[in-house]
Amino acid sequence: MTTKKSKLRMFISVLPGEQVEVALAEEGAKENQVKEYYVEMVHQAKTKGNIYRGIINNVDTNLQAAFVNYGADKNGFLQIDEVHPEYYNTPHDATKGKKYPLMQKVLKAGQEVLVQVVKEPTGSKGAFLTTYLSMPGRFLVLTPGREQIGVSRKVEDDEERGRLREMLEGLNPGPGLGVIVRTVSAGTSKTTLQRDLQFLKRLWKDIRKKGTEESAPCLIYKEPDLASRAVRDYLSDDVAEVWVDDEHTAQLIEDYASLLFPRKGSLVKVYKDQQSRTLWERFGIQRQLEQIYSREVTLPSGGRLVFDQTEALMAIDINSGKISGKTNFESMALRTNMEAAETVAQQLKLRDIGGQVVIDFIEMRDRNHWREVEKTLRNAMKNDRARHDVGKMSRFGLLQVVRQRTGSSALSITMETCPCCKGSGLRRNMEWQSLQALREIHRQLRSLPHGTPTFVFETGAELAMHLLNHKRERLLDLERQFGVHLDIRPAR
Repeated sequence: MTTKKSKLRMFISVLPGEQVEVALAEEGAKENQVKEYYVEMVHQAKTKGNIYRGIINNVDTNLQAAFVNYGADKNGFLQIDEVHPEYYNTPHDATKGKKYPLMQKVLKAGQEVLVQVVKEPTGSKGAFLTTYLSMPGRFLVLTPGREQIGVSRKVEDDEERGRLREMLEGLNPGPGLGVIVRTVSAGTSKTTLQRDLQFLKRLWKDIRKKGTEESAPCLIYKEPDLASRAVRDYLSDDVAEVWVDDEHTAQLIEDYASLLFPRKGSLVKVYKDQQSRTLWERFGIQRQLEQIYSREVTLPSGGRLVFDQTEALMAIDINSGKISGKTNFESMALRTNMEAAETVAQQLKLRDIGGQVVIDFIEMRDRNHWREVEKTLRNAMKNDRARHDVGKMSRFGLLQVVRQRTGSSALSITMETCPCCKGSGLRRNMEWQSLQALREIHRQLRSLPHGTPTFVFETGAELAMHLLNHKRERLLDLERQFGVHLDIRPAR
């Protein structure tokens, strides 16, 4: 018996000239379940996918990498395995000795290269670059410099893979060009693929021409904004509705969608009732979006996930919460862990958590239960666009996941380090801070010129109120001791 596929909805919320948010949600029995969420602010738009003409700033022989000035604040990082052989000064035979030549024999300072951003700059690190360029269309990805023709590994149906491969045999990308069929191409026609290929070949011709005419460092090709990318990359036959809260954006999306799905006449819908409720509130996904920014996520049966980011990895702890007092502990642990596995997979995607992830499940004695939880997590992560690897659970309940970070997450775009705790998540309490403030006041009073009538001490509003409310006697003692009026003021 075939199970009926749940209906998907795409939501696009636009603050004109400032911000675009995109959410993909699955229609549930009670509410829409958010599966993917993306946000882009215009002042810090993505650079991933952009193509630049850059200049080699310097070559690091120890790292076997080059630092490229492509016009950003920080130089980009280009490893030797991301350098196309066309840049090699002399031919290199990978079958004899090392797979790659030495970077210092390939590139030199001052040399110009055409590079594409693979990974956004993060923190103190510059962008990760490649000279293996790729341009995604709706159905195909064009790969200049690599004469490969293939089908995306995410197309798992063998029959469909065979059909797409047959269609590819008739496509002719041209000399020095390759194509990869994208996952959304499943079920499409050869004519559609041919049309997409012609569009990408024209785009590559323009990029190549601009790359020879412009002076480095400069931008050669810019990826479309988030709303356009969402339609190109995420709009599929499974999406039944696209809701947009901006009429201009809705019109652009409708024009594009009508070319892709001519039979879906009422696919794009404009949401106009923003005065009473936002788009997120109207479809009941506001709470889910807020949870992305929370340290804790509540599970359906009362358990909790707790997320803690360290320098090297993300630690996720599963707490049984209010159901910990049940008599059948093993049954409770299994149910909570199964819920946690589903939610962890969802949160990894929504938060775009990359690198090493260690999940601390509730310990279970039955090894069959371990396998059930592992299987649930793997199945839940099948639809994750990022490459990932799920390990096995240890007898202590620990399980490791390694996941590729796909781009700038909503968290990294919208959050900043707390000025109070400097990112530690903790700060000194008010009692400790007030004692340090009294010590500082005492030190400054001792160095005041004799006869000074008033001493002003400025500090944060919260600490100023604590001093006045809880340390008033000590402040009066200092006034009597030094014969001066103390004026405690909140800093502006």
